[in-house]
This record gives sequence, C-alpha cells and structure tokens, in this order.
Amino acid sequence: MTTFTILLNGDIFVTNRLLNQIHKSRVIAADGGMRHAAALNVVPELWLGDFDSCDQALLHTYGDVPCEAFPADKDATDGALACQRALHEGAQRLILCGAFGGERSDHSLSHMTQAIAMEEQGISVLLTSGREEGWPIVSKPFSCDLPDGCLLSVIGFSDLQGLTMSGVQWPILNQNVSFGSSLTLSNRVCGTFYCHLYYGRAIILASIPASQSSSECV
Repeated sequence: MTTFTILLNGDIFVTNRLLNQIHKSRVIAADGGMRHAAALNVVPELWLGDFDSCDQALLHTYGDVPCEAFPADKDATDGALACQRALHEGAQRLILCGAFGGERSDHSLSHMTQAIAMEEQGISVLLTSGREEGWPIVSKPFSCDLPDGCLLSVIGFSDLQGLTMSGVQWPILNQNVSFGSSLTLSNRVCGTFYCHLYYGRAIILASIPASQSSSECV
C-alpha cells in the first residue's frame, strides 16, 4: 500500500508512535507544514502552496526541495492541493500530519471533512498531531491499534445508524445516534478496538496517553 504523509501547519508532537506511523512513507509538505520536516527527520519530495505561511529561513533551508507555487486567491487549501497531488501519484493511504491545532480551527474541521470524503472513495486516512489521532468512519468495519486507557470519542457528522463499538469501556451495539448527540464522547479503549457503522459519517478522535506521547511540540 502506497502511503503519503502530508505535512500540515497545525501542531505536531514528535513521538515514537508518530515516527513509526510515517516511516517509509512518501512525504509532501503543504506550505508552512514544512516547519515540521526537521523534527520528523524527513525531506519532502515536493513542497507546494501559496507560501504565505513560510518565513525566509524556512525557504532557504529547503531551497533544494522541488516547489510548486499557487496563488493566494485560489479555490482549495494548500492541504487539499497536497492531498490531490498525493492521490495523483498513486496514494492509497494518507497521513495528515499536523491536522489538528494551530491558529485555524476552520482548517482542522476542513481536514476532517476532507478525510471523510476520501475515506468514502476508498482512501485510508489518519489525521494526527502525535498526541491526538483521528480516523474517518463510514459504512464499513474499522479497527486500529490503540493503547489501553486511551480516551476515545466518536464525532458524528450526520445521524449515525447501526453503530457498534467493542474493545471499549462502554461498548455500543447496533445503536442509532442522532446528529449532535454526546452519547459517543469520552469512552476508553480496553482491548482491541473495533467499530462498525451501518450508515452515516463520523470521525473517531483518540487522545494518546502521555506515557506514549511525551515529546516537544513543533
């Protein structure tokens, strides 16, 4: 499976778990997301965007990386353009690194909705800051490896029909969940996490315990 890591301009906490997740992936930087490259010990194969979030020092340091510049007035975010390029290059799985935090909550929400849309097209997506991870959930089974005790919430982007979750402190079996309900917030992982959704769109958000995510923010 061809995996691309997209460096975004949100927060990143460098952890062993994160480094393992992006290991051997191809990397594209979206504008200011390039600031994370050194801490993650990666050199992107492409740097694209309108470059309104980059200072001269960053541009000088990575002057040898192939660049693709876009106008500031455009109809897609730099992150979305980076994802499109990765898909054009054959990506089957995307890691949106730096998808959370930063100064723009609208961008964070956009990353989530884009991830859901890509998941519906058969592209596996992980959103991460190193301390928080997210996975889009659509109408198919899903499981992932999460530490025991990990705080986990399911955020619905629609009404959810037939939601089942196991490997959590409070299992859910074939439950219908109304849009806006807080029923699926603040669960905890205890075992192998499994989720199935009959119909709807959602994001799973997991807070990685400090013992597995202690590192500096970049």
